[in-house]
Amino acid sequence: MPEPREAAPGRSDARRRRAARVVRTGHTGWRARRAGAPAGREVGQRVTAARQRVAEARRIVVKVGSSSLTTASGGLDADRVDALVDALAGARGQGKGKRDLVLVSSGAIAAGLAPLGLTRRPRDLPRQQAAASVGQGLLVARYTASFARYGVRVGQVLLTTADTSRRSHYRNAYRTLDQLLAMGALPVINENDTVATDEIRFGDNDRLAALVAHLVHADLLVLLSDVDGLYDGDPAAPGTSLVPEVRDPAELRGIEIGSAGRAGVGTGGMATKVEAAAIAAAAGVPVVLTSASRAGEALAGSATGTYFHPTGRRYADRLLWLQHASTPQGALALDAGAVRAVVDGNASLLPAGITGATGRFSAGDPVELRDPDGRPVARGLVNYDAEELPRLLGRSTRELAKELGPEYEREVVHRDDLVLLRRP
Repeated sequence: MPEPREAAPGRSDARRRRAARVVRTGHTGWRARRAGAPAGREVGQRVTAARQRVAEARRIVVKVGSSSLTTASGGLDADRVDALVDALAGARGQGKGKRDLVLVSSGAIAAGLAPLGLTRRPRDLPRQQAAASVGQGLLVARYTASFARYGVRVGQVLLTTADTSRRSHYRNAYRTLDQLLAMGALPVINENDTVATDEIRFGDNDRLAALVAHLVHADLLVLLSDVDGLYDGDPAAPGTSLVPEVRDPAELRGIEIGSAGRAGVGTGGMATKVEAAAIAAAAGVPVVLTSASRAGEALAGSATGTYFHPTGRRYADRLLWLQHASTPQGALALDAGAVRAVVDGNASLLPAGITGATGRFSAGDPVELRDPDGRPVARGLVNYDAEELPRLLGRSTRELAKELGPEYEREVVHRDDLVLLRRP
C-alpha cells in the first residue's frame, strides 16, 4: 500500500486557523484550569493515554467538511480528495488488523456550484437542493475512483432526520451500515439534501456525524476541517495556543467560538464542531478535532488537534436521537407540579399535569414538554394522538379509565420514553 500523501498545499496556517477563531470574552474555564493545572507530567500522561485509545479504536466515524474538499470556486479539488482517501486507506489497514471506517462527507452542494454556474452557495433551499442533486453524484464518483486505488468499495448512504429520529428507521439504518462494514465496504454518508426541508434538516453534517458515531457504536469520532483544532483565543493574536484536550464542555464557557465556514461553501464552523463533539462525548464517544491535512496523524494516535474526552456513558439509541435528532411534532404545557414530577422525580407524565397541547402529532411522535413559562424541560414520545388529548387534560387516569375504558389509564409520556432538557 502506498504511503499516505500530504494534502495539497492550501492557505497559510494562520488563515486556515482563522475560521476556527475562538475569541476570549472572559476568564475561561480552559484558562482557569490551565492556570492551576496539574504538573505537566500528569497532563502529558493523560494525553498520551487518550491518544493511545485513538490508535486502538476499531470502528471510527470520520467527518470532513466542504472547505476541505473544494476549490475556492466551489468545485471538487481532486488532489484534496485523493489526499484524504490516502490517509483513510492507510488508517483503515488490511486483513485481521483492519479497522472499520465510516465517512460522513459534506461537499455535495459545493461540488454542484460550478457545474450549475453558481459562484456562491445559494441561500434558498430549492437551489441548494438542485446543487446537491448535481454535486452528490460528482462527490461519490470521486470517492469511488479514489478508494478504488486501494481496492476499497464505497457505499453511498443518504440520511434524513427521520432515519435517526424514528426507531424503525434508526434500526434499519444501523443494520445497513453494519452490513456494509461487515462486507468490507466503506460507507460514505451525507444528508439527503435533495429531499430534506427546512423543518426536517440536520442543518450541518457535524451533528449528523455525532449521531452516526452513536448509531454505528463507534469507538471514535474524528471531525476534520480546514482548521487544525480549537484555540484558547484568536489564533492570529500573540500568546494563544491550541487546546490539546477538553475534559468537560464547561471548560469552554466564557469564550465566543467562531461560526462561519470558509468562503460560503459550507454550513458549519467551529461552533457546530464543538457542539457535535459535546453530543458525541456525552454519549461516551471520544472525539478528535483537527485539520483534514492531518487526518493520518490523528487516526494513528498522534497528539494533533483537540481531544474531547468522553463525559458520559452511552445512551440507549432511542434516547440519543430523541434528545439531539428528533423533531418535535407538538408541545405539551405542564403545570408546576408536573414539571417537578418529571424533572426532579423521574416520573412519567400523566394527563392531570397537562394544561394544554399544541401541534399535529400521532401516538409515538416526539413532543416537547414545557414549563408554565413556556420553557422546554423535556422531550418524549407521546402515547396519544393530538385529537385525543383535549378531553384528557387535567384529569386523573383512574377517572379516565372508568369513563372511557382501561386503555385510557396509560401515561401521556412514559418516563422510559423521555429525556430531560433541563437538569434538576
